[in-house]
Amino acid sequence: MTSVFDTINDGVLQSYVFWSSVLVLKMLLMSPLTSLTRVRKLAFANPEDASAVSRKLKPKLDDPDVERVRRAHLNDLENILPFFVIGFLYLLTNPVPFLAINLFRAVAVSRILHTLVYAVVVVPQPARFLAFMGGMVPTVYMTLQTILYFMV
Repeated sequence: MTSVFDTINDGVLQSYVFWSSVLVLKMLLMSPLTSLTRVRKLAFANPEDASAVSRKLKPKLDDPDVERVRRAHLNDLENILPFFVIGFLYLLTNPVPFLAINLFRAVAVSRILHTLVYAVVVVPQPARFLAFMGGMVPTVYMTLQTILYFMV
């Protein structure tokens, strides 16, 4: 008896695992980026962190640069985590390898670009919108393809 897992193309699986790992690393790097921005701007969230630098410093929760990095991180959580799930489910549809590999690649590159233009080197719109859509469109496509494939 053949399982749906028997139909997964090794190259597609390898691509999914690689790009998902790249995105995990990218998300893990967002915390140090937030911390570095806090130190650079002396905008610490906790009294003990502020007082470790200077007793005169008070917690500051509204620094625009720190909040920008935090919003970029939150945006990652809202978009990358669903990609992990749907990307795996899309693997089970036995997709065309060329298409699947490039969809995974597009999502990862777009999410990296999104962070760069949003939180690292602020670039005016529509850069952030285009980077966002570069990840959203492939994720929605994979979602719809998966729903259609498994529709009963």
